[in-house]
Amino acid sequence: MATKKQNTTVINRVLRWVRNLLIFFFTSTILAVVILKYIPVYVTPLMLIRACEQVVDGKSPTIRHEWVPLEQINHNLPQAVMASEDNLFLKHSGFDLEQIQKAQIEAQEGKRQRGASTISQQTARNVFLWQHRSWFRKGLEAYFTFLIEIIWGKERIMEVYLNSIEMGPGIYGAQAVAEANFGTSADKLTKDQSAYIAVSLPNPLKRDSGHPTAKMRTMHNTVLKRMNQIDQFPKEACAR
Repeated sequence: MATKKQNTTVINRVLRWVRNLLIFFFTSTILAVVILKYIPVYVTPLMLIRACEQVVDGKSPTIRHEWVPLEQINHNLPQAVMASEDNLFLKHSGFDLEQIQKAQIEAQEGKRQRGASTISQQTARNVFLWQHRSWFRKGLEAYFTFLIEIIWGKERIMEVYLNSIEMGPGIYGAQAVAEANFGTSADKLTKDQSAYIAVSLPNPLKRDSGHPTAKMRTMHNTVLKRMNQIDQFPKEACAR
């Protein structure tokens, strides 16, 4: 009888611990998303990881990043990244189910794995998580994507994305890449420059938007065409 009571006590303690852990997780994550709706994201996990990698490689850690509000980013850039990365950004609720299904089919057929992450998913991953792929991270990514879609909305997601995404070695965000690769500011980025930045995003450590390869120039032309075919990003939120 005593053993049965002891087992019941242990189970109850474990259940209380799990309950408290879940309450803490949901409370802290929702609070973090709410706070970051209103304040700039000055540092991300990827920035810190890359800085550590630079130190391991014997280099000085470099993080070029300057937060600028969405209205100080030329409207060409969000249009270009939508054309290149997520042309249904303004229509979906965080997930492009058609692209996810295509990626799964290609993986089953043994084809080269490609990304199917939306801008919302990439933003959630950049701000709250790490880059290494796993089912656990994918689950958390889906959770944070749902939260930012509900709490932030499209304009805030795009603002955070364009300020936090990796755009070159040690370069993060629109203002930093504009200065480093084009000698200008984010509000003065041209259509061509924005398209080159967009095609560099899938592999910014190897694709230099300031010195495009022949392949990048071909991709750039495709992005320029798509920019005129997709929905325009809300004009009142972007500089001209």
